[in-house]
Parts: sequence; structure tokens; C-alpha cells
Amino acid sequence: MSADTILTLDSVIAGYGKMTILNGTTAAIRRATITTVIGPNGAGKSTMFKAVFGLLAVRSGRVMFDGKDTTDHTPRQMLDAGMCYVPQGRNIFPELSVRHNIELGGVAMPDQSRLGERVEAMMTRFPMLREKANAQASTLSGGQQKLLEVARGLLLDPKLMLIDEPSIGLSPLMVQEVFSILKDLRDKGVTILLI
Repeated sequence: MSADTILTLDSVIAGYGKMTILNGTTAAIRRATITTVIGPNGAGKSTMFKAVFGLLAVRSGRVMFDGKDTTDHTPRQMLDAGMCYVPQGRNIFPELSVRHNIELGGVAMPDQSRLGERVEAMMTRFPMLREKANAQASTLSGGQQKLLEVARGLLLDPKLMLIDEPSIGLSPLMVQEVFSILKDLRDKGVTILLI
């Protein structure tokens, strides 16, 4: 694994029950890039993300993240290592406020005294979220909800973000805004792997 590679999958085999979905998947993701995984529905894109993030056991092969073997790590260990995962669909707490949704991203922060500072940083990065901080998350548009999910993931200051279909169900204008934010994150050194 070269120094400019942050994530490597080496012949990864994974699946559900008796069904194998990933059958020897190999990939190398460079640091501070946006890399896209493309393929038809059912090809194993989301399965790959789940295996990388520790939500699905790797049957054989190896996952290396930031120079360390993370093949058998749990999602909590992956968060601690600097990876976050924004799954497909809407993953917010609709009855809670926008601010509370962001704060919940900090549950895994080792230093809880920094939570307020990190939430404030997200409000600064995403002014729309500051404007709607006290509104119920369910009142946000689909694109705004996706930005909320991204902000919650960024709360932990990750090195790598796995984002599953960030543009699904969004208007063309909101798609542009989401991708503009992802490019900005890349320019600040965050590696983005997206479906």
C-alpha cells in the first residue's frame, strides 16, 4: 500500500447468509480524492461499503485503512479510526431538531467537551442548517436532509467518508450543491468514496 493510498481492498469476499455478493473485490483509493463506485442495482456497491465499514463480515481477503489492517473492525472502531458512513436513503431522526440530529453524530466522540465546538463548526460550514437549527428535521427538503447527514458524519472530522448515492431523489439544483460541498471537502483533504 503506497503512502498516497488511504483504503485498499484485497480480494474481499463477503455476502449475506449463503449468498456471496463480493467475490474477490480489489480496489485502491487515493487520499484526498473523490472516487466513485458505479454499477447496476444488485452489483454489490452497498455491500462493499458495509464490508469496509465493519457492518458486514469479510469472509476472506483484507481491508486496509490508513496503513492498518481493519478487516475485522467494528463500525465503532472504524469511526475511531477516522472513517464515516452515510448510507443510502434518509437516515435522520425526523422528530428531533436539526441541531440535535447533528449532535447525535458526536456520540462516539472520545472528547465530549469538544462537541459544542464541532457542532458550531458544522453550522458555520452549512449556513442553511444554522437557519433551521431548531426546526424538526422532518421539515427539511430531501437535499437539506442529505446535507444534514453529511454534517453529522463530518462532526467526527473523518479522513474518509463513504457516501451511498448522495444524489438519489434530489433536485438538479440540490445535486449541484451537494457535489459542490463534497468537492470542497476533498480540497480540504477529506477522501470521498461514493456510490
